Amino acid sequence: MKVHLYQVVMVAISSVMLYVGIKEFVSRETGQTLLKLFVRLAVWGGMALIAVYPDFTLIIANVMGVVDNFNAVVMMGFLMVFLLIFKLLSAIEKIEQNVSELTRKEALGEAHERIEQLRQKIREKKQAQAKD
Repeated sequence: MKVHLYQVVMVAISSVMLYVGIKEFVSRETGQTLLKLFVRLAVWGGMALIAVYPDFTLIIANVMGVVDNFNAVVMMGFLMVFLLIFKLLSAIEKIEQNVSELTRKEALGEAHERIEQLRQKIREKKQAQAKD
């Protein structure tokens, strides 16, 4: 069996993506669910499997009723695009969470400053009344 460069590259990329996904899930990073982990395992595991055993697409094609191997490969390409969209959505979720957290911190900081200003005014009024 001859090993091609694309096979090595795909297995390497798949391994890194699987490692990152499992690490994020185990460390309970924000937004990581069992469903996302399962999708990641299925997609990247499937990519690695197809890279190592290219004829596996024939089995997938037969099971799915696709006429030939090329169509199965095209379907795998769509799966890859889906994965990229999934990855982008995950990144957008993280950005939204960061923006929400920063907004809350900023609002709490401003509220704290306003409270301190009001306390200072109350102290000044009490001091002015005490002098009278």
